[in-house]
Amino acid sequence: MLDREATENGIATIIVDAAFKVHTTLGPGLLESVYWAVLAYEIEKRGLSVAREVPIPVQYDSLVFEEGFRADLLVAERVIVEVKSVERSHPVHKKQLLAYLRLARKRLGLLINFGAPLLKEGV
Repeated sequence: MLDREATENGIATIIVDAAFKVHTTLGPGLLESVYWAVLAYEIEKRGLSVAREVPIPVQYDSLVFEEGFRADLLVAERVIVEVKSVERSHPVHKKQLLAYLRLARKRLGLLINFGAPLLKEGV
């Protein structure tokens, strides 16, 4: 696995390349669950570890609520990937990813919308 050797930007490049292949092959219009499963496979083929539906707990006061959120993918234990399959992204999707990053204490996340006609419009 490349996990330890790759920088966050290098990981992001691999993720976007894998997403491009998935979008080119499958096209828009499928369910999110299909895209994140196939994207995880493509990323793993490229040598990075991928955890799916990663729980992100919420801390409030001195309590930790494990039932907080679930990030679609966590790549190389460093980059959160949130997958959408909608006609167009909305500001709430970006806010969701930013909240995940803050709660998980990660520095980089990607919001990838496979519903966009061209992937470059969806990253």
